[in-house]
Amino acid sequence: MLRALKLRTLRGLRNCGVFELCAGSGWRRERLLILCYHGVSLLDEHLWCPGLYMSADDFASRLERIRIGGYNVLPLGEALKQLQARDLPPRSVVITFDDGLYDFYARAWPLLMRNSYPATVYLTTYYSEYNRPIFRLICDYMMWQKRGSVVDKTIDLRTSESRAREMKKLDDYVAQHKLSGRDKDQFAMDLAKRLGIDWDAILGNRILHIMNPEEASQLSRAGIDLQLHTHRHRTPTDEASFRRELDDNAVRLRAITGHAPTHFCYPSGIHYPDYPDWLRKWGAASAVTCEAGLARAGDDAMLLPRVCDYTGVTEVEFEAWLSGAMRWMPKRRTNANREEPHPEP
Repeated sequence: MLRALKLRTLRGLRNCGVFELCAGSGWRRERLLILCYHGVSLLDEHLWCPGLYMSADDFASRLERIRIGGYNVLPLGEALKQLQARDLPPRSVVITFDDGLYDFYARAWPLLMRNSYPATVYLTTYYSEYNRPIFRLICDYMMWQKRGSVVDKTIDLRTSESRAREMKKLDDYVAQHKLSGRDKDQFAMDLAKRLGIDWDAILGNRILHIMNPEEASQLSRAGIDLQLHTHRHRTPTDEASFRRELDDNAVRLRAITGHAPTHFCYPSGIHYPDYPDWLRKWGAASAVTCEAGLARAGDDAMLLPRVCDYTGVTEVEFEAWLSGAMRWMPKRRTNANREEPHPEP
């Protein structure tokens, strides 16, 4: 009910010209909107996980809305320098993608090129080198594919709650047996067989794969900015392990791009009070969260807000964020951990 009221209010504000007034204001010019995306569906991933994915048509519509609204899409590094210098062009926007999934390469990048828009991809590198489906996500996706059924009289996939219980059993098994990445890949392949899923089709379509180093290198040469997201997609709570994640990620990114990465994205949006200082000591120039808002000069560069865009965000909400009008709407708590971590040894 509250959401319906909010949407009606936003539509009324848009119709009255408030969005356009905000977008053209001096207040908005002093702020940078950093958009966060995760995946653009190869097949039906936006139906499986609408909190992470959107369809290619929806992403194309977002880019068109940016173009029609006269927004300036800037490279991340350039935008952050201009933000701190209080010299942003009007209606400034940055586009970022987390993880570096293959679907960025196959679906999002062609749409960005069509609009001549720059983007930053925060690339996690374990599953880039070991180029197999991300274990936990592919298991969840396959169970969703068989939703509404009971498999082998033991795997209950009839409801979202029962599927969550099956995923909990899977998590417990993996933790108890300390499965390696290759062990987990074999587990996923065996699960596909039990569920009657075509595993070869998953591999052929590259569903829930990270793009490989060759694909990432091609993007870098074409001007896509590849930056830090840890090697194993995890954020350890001790400094030495945290630095190892950065170092391992940075070494691989430098081999792919030829330059040292300095911008960081917290995996799954998880961050703790010590992280900003650890990042500064390591030499990071910025770090983005999944906490909704527009960045301002003077914000902590290691805790920059972003707006996560996904299937559940309506067109009017997206326009409200672009213009800045969303700033005056009541805030709800951001679910910064919609994305499940996929740590590997």
